Amino acid sequence: MTRSAPIPDSVTLHVPFRIVRRGGRKEMQLPEGVMHLRRTDNTLVKALARAFRWKSMLESGEYATIAELAEREGIALSYLTRVLRLTLLAPDIVETILDGRQGSEVTLARVLEQFPLEWKQQSGRLNHA
Repeated sequence: MTRSAPIPDSVTLHVPFRIVRRGGRKEMQLPEGVMHLRRTDNTLVKALARAFRWKSMLESGEYATIAELAEREGIALSYLTRVLRLTLLAPDIVETILDGRQGSEVTLARVLEQFPLEWKQQSGRLNHA
């Protein structure tokens, strides 16, 4: 069996992308319209896990107050309360974050900002930067 065209020694691929900084890390950003793979934001996932863990600790009576919990965890009370609010996010938003399907505009800093308590309003605000 013979081939009509020789096999090249190397192949060059050109992939359009740019490097952007996010939270002190460099991240590859693909152009608009390109299918993006799932991108789990570990910082955001860890914050959600902490929020639900802290909520459970408070509900179980392990800690009587948020201030007591903040002191035990060695973090600022204001930070704990902002992160704890993540337990009020709509379930579909939490699922989207855990699956890594959130848009690039959904960052920890963005979700720690004040957000509406009504789930329908949250989706509109977080999905449209």
